[in-house]
Amino acid sequence: MEKPSNLLLKVSRRLFANVDDQEKFIEALMNPQPFSPSILWCQQKPDIAPMAVETPTVWQPQFIDRLSLGEKPGKHPLHEKGYFYCLDFSSVFAASTLLAIPESVRLVFDMCAAPGGKSIFAWRALKPELLISNEVIGKRLGMLISNLKRCQVSPSAVVNRDSSIFAEMFTGSSNLVIVDAPCTGQSLLAKGEKAPGCFHPTAINKSANRQKRIIANSAKIVSPQGYLAYMTCTYSPEENEQVCEWFLERFPQFEAIEITNLAKYQSHLMTIPCYRIFPQDRLGAGAFTVLFKNTNEYEPKEIDLNTISSLYIYQNLKNSSEIMSVSLVRT
Repeated sequence: MEKPSNLLLKVSRRLFANVDDQEKFIEALMNPQPFSPSILWCQQKPDIAPMAVETPTVWQPQFIDRLSLGEKPGKHPLHEKGYFYCLDFSSVFAASTLLAIPESVRLVFDMCAAPGGKSIFAWRALKPELLISNEVIGKRLGMLISNLKRCQVSPSAVVNRDSSIFAEMFTGSSNLVIVDAPCTGQSLLAKGEKAPGCFHPTAINKSANRQKRIIANSAKIVSPQGYLAYMTCTYSPEENEQVCEWFLERFPQFEAIEITNLAKYQSHLMTIPCYRIFPQDRLGAGAFTVLFKNTNEYEPKEIDLNTISSLYIYQNLKNSSEIMSVSLVRT
């Protein structure tokens, strides 16, 4: 194995006090090994599993299967028919915080949605009256729309605007906002992919600043007693715990929710409930996740969904007249 860079060594020492843990982390990035694939069932599971399945984790939802190494779910005939969506098990871990939301969810807004995994997870887990998936990068819209179509996610719509637009026109409207934040993508290394400069301080700080801007705009969309899910697929504390600290200082009406099933993955870098997996855990390439709740109880103004429907670039609304008249005031 080649010698790790000084930047990688620096990050490993920040993440782990124990030298053995540092070495395992570095080994997982420098000598990546395959992870078991996983699938999200969008339709009813067949009685007989079409592929070999691993034993579920405690926090794994019933509509997820972690498959045995060597399985190729993307080539299975059921994939093309939209029976399931393929996703990294780290994404399952990150999105599993949504299972802690006890109330019915009327409107889910996924702020950074492409390629669609978190949107589809939220739709499958929470069965919202409407899912709105936003993707600001135009060239990523095609894959998002394709996945929502193939998996027959309905009622759903896709929009393509900066988060600041929705913060202004959609204030206090969404019961759940998902921010799967753009990041330096350090976990790509654990998959054997390239992520040039992902440990450089300049790249990390630039990413963290962008994340703070997005999460701040997203917080303004969350309804009173609603939720904000923040997650990344990177390791740097600046993009994870430090974003959470910054967020809670500026939006004190939010509190982090304890996720009992994820207690063993509590980040030791922060006292508030937030959770991490690392590639050496052998579940996935890595993820950070936290679920915030807006503790405000004031009555929000009613938002007519026609105010945003003009922005839809794709929609699958089976009962569009009913969806458009959904009141977004919580009952």
